[in-house]
Amino acid sequence: MESLDLEGAWLCVPRIHADQRGNFHESFSNAEIEAGLGHGLSVAQVNCSVSRRGVIRGIHFSDVPPGQAKYVMCQRGAILDVIVDIRLGSPEFGHWVAVRLDADNKHAVYIEEGLGHAFAALTDEATVLYLCSTPYQPLREHGIHPLDPDLGIEWPSDLEPILSDKDAAAPSLATANSDQLLPDYAQCQALAGTLRGQAGTLRGQAVATGLAGSPVPA
Repeated sequence: MESLDLEGAWLCVPRIHADQRGNFHESFSNAEIEAGLGHGLSVAQVNCSVSRRGVIRGIHFSDVPPGQAKYVMCQRGAILDVIVDIRLGSPEFGHWVAVRLDADNKHAVYIEEGLGHAFAALTDEATVLYLCSTPYQPLREHGIHPLDPDLGIEWPSDLEPILSDKDAAAPSLATANSDQLLPDYAQCQALAGTLRGQAGTLRGQAVATGLAGSPVPA
């Protein structure tokens, strides 16, 4: 895991083992997540979207608490994945980072609770998997318009944006702020601390009961 230039956003780069048969890699490792964050990802739901070139999905986010962390992979084609800091009180409020995820580089991103997420499909067909820490809860889900000029996200200039009706009607960041929809940075920090504390307690219990480091049968 490599920390991106935005607190709470991580790039996950797997080791790819290739030979004459093809290749193999771990597309998700909870141990790597825990080593980077101090806690793992409890997967409650896995979503899959298929998008044609030009489709932009997002910017989406959830209320915190409980929030929704995401681990995002592109299984087919390519996307430009964008993560936006929409946490009120964050020193990076309004900043965003973008990374290319595709079926060849097999990179993924981990997005902590409270951050906004969007992507644009760069190929004729892009298949994306999202591992989510909490189930979809419509009343807690919100959006910000991905073409908000105040955010100034640099979407590829050769794409004709295709938005859902819901995303096209999403408010600007300023309106979402005035409507009191945005997550609070301090609450997001507190949630991350709670998750690390819970993980530490579980590790301690495993050591105490002799489960940690138990040999795996051959």
